[in-house]
Amino acid sequence: MAGWAALEKRLGYTFRNREWLRRALTHPSFAQTATTPTEHNQRLEFLGDAVLGMLLAEHLCALFPKEREGRLTQYRALLARGPMLARLARELGLAEAIRLSEGENQNGGRERASILEDALEALVGAIYLDSNYPTTREAVLPWFRDIPAYLEETAAEQNPKGRLQEWLQPLHGNEAIAYEVLEATGPDHRRTFRVEVRVNGETWGSGVGLSKKEAEEAAAREALAREVPMQTEPA
Repeated sequence: MAGWAALEKRLGYTFRNREWLRRALTHPSFAQTATTPTEHNQRLEFLGDAVLGMLLAEHLCALFPKEREGRLTQYRALLARGPMLARLARELGLAEAIRLSEGENQNGGRERASILEDALEALVGAIYLDSNYPTTREAVLPWFRDIPAYLEETAAEQNPKGRLQEWLQPLHGNEAIAYEVLEATGPDHRRTFRVEVRVNGETWGSGVGLSKKEAEEAAAREALAREVPMQTEPA
């Protein structure tokens, strides 16, 4: 396990039993090609997913004591979803440490998001089994850094229609925003939609997507780009 001490330093946790660390970083492809029976990380991934969900739920309740359950659920999903976990795995240097089969490694497995996500969740499970819940919380939460800032940045990207509604409703009322499909092209199994979003009849943005929802979200993102200039105009 040469070099794993540096990884432990990045994790902020030193394993008492490094076998848990080894298992967390062992992809099933490595276990399948090993010459001796080798445990892989899928069971640890299952456990880590549950532990991480609990850690984040607890922490979000403390961070946002007045938020409703629905919004907290949305926040947890943003933090525990694949792209965020893959990003954390890269920042922690898991890509270099994961044990893969030669074939998986040659096929770019070290950069595959699903493999990184699974390894991160497995690592949470490994820390939990090697220690306890409070210690796991102390080690894992710092990986996420500034959670409120990340949520503010990501929520708009994930739910642009909701953000646009929240911004404009107090100014223009509930019925001000309308989405209109301008065009639908392509075969039935792969339609492309072009949508405009209008505010009180004025076009504020347009977008294209493989579904109406995707096109509407693209249009809403374009409309949101008007937010900063409009709010800084002189009265």
